[in-house]
Amino acid sequence: MTTLTVTAKGQVTLRKHILQHLGVEPGQKIEVRELPQGRIEMRAMQPAGTIDGFIGLLEGKTKKAATIEEMREAAADGWAGLE
Repeated sequence: MTTLTVTAKGQVTLRKHILQHLGVEPGQKIEVRELPQGRIEMRAMQPAGTIDGFIGLLEGKTKKAATIEEMREAAADGWAGLE
């Protein structure tokens, strides 16, 4: 386990081996998700345009759930070029 120090500005510097473990290179962004009980999940953000970057993008953004039929209709409308 690695111990990090929080600065007076509330900042933390991640150690090089942690960034390597995440697969993060200079200039890349890191996504942090707040979890229950004061925990966080951290991972390298996927480049825009990949399916991995899209999956879960809207998770938790709405309480409405679409039915399978609504999803099928939306997909059919998209294929037909309808908006």
